[in-house]
Amino acid sequence: MTLPPQQQDVPGTEQALNPKADHGEESYRGSGRLTGKKAVITGADSGIGKAVAIAYAREGADVLISYLEEHEDARDTEKWVTDAGRKAVLVPGDVADPAHCRKIIDTAVSELGGIDILVNNAAFQMTHEDLTEISDEEWDRTIATNLSAFFHLVKAALPHLKPGASIIGSSSVNSDAPSPTLLPYAATKAAIANMTASLAQLLGEKGIRANSVAPGPVWTPLIPSTMPAEHVKEFGGNTPLGRPGQPAELAPVYVLLASDEASYISGARVAVTGGRPIL
Repeated sequence: MTLPPQQQDVPGTEQALNPKADHGEESYRGSGRLTGKKAVITGADSGIGKAVAIAYAREGADVLISYLEEHEDARDTEKWVTDAGRKAVLVPGDVADPAHCRKIIDTAVSELGGIDILVNNAAFQMTHEDLTEISDEEWDRTIATNLSAFFHLVKAALPHLKPGASIIGSSSVNSDAPSPTLLPYAATKAAIANMTASLAQLLGEKGIRANSVAPGPVWTPLIPSTMPAEHVKEFGGNTPLGRPGQPAELAPVYVLLASDEASYISGARVAVTGGRPIL
């Protein structure tokens, strides 16, 4: 599969993607697997986070939609959640700020009435062929957005999580097979997998589960906004399935890990990579 070469400004938008991504808007069918649950999802305006928000709502969960800045993507996610008959709460802001992470959790508690599911999904990356191109500011931003936010969100949420609660981190195939041109991003994704495994052991006695999902190449606004156009053109072509995944193809795994059906799954890292193995 060859994608049209394209570029967007960071953080990118769904409206500008060509072709459009599939978030399960027309295909996902819920079956009550998350009825009555309250979910917080970061980076839920687009990409994987959007697909997860739609799926969670159709499975019966109310959803807090955390996203970086105001644009149509977040409102579209809100529409799909409310169309499913569930409550949607929008919280714009930068998860790189620890205070904003605490605001997200406080808002979920006050507006949703609690937290049963925490999905740390927001991420930042940039492509560089040379290490010297990576500025101190970019390194710090990547760590703060992808990794430190996970810590601050979990720490703030923990007093509100009850037995049966689920924490899910978005890792990556890069956690095992790091791309040299995505050095800071790959390092954070390995750390997310490691941190999630620690959380599973640390929180098990409280009845709280922690798992991570390791996506391969997935077609989201992050790709054309952080990669050169020539890389976008061939994106996902190196997988055994020969194409990038769609966000809708990730959502069922996030549903499983959030559901009571996964009551004995903790400390796992689930690969959704189009055939590329992880260790």
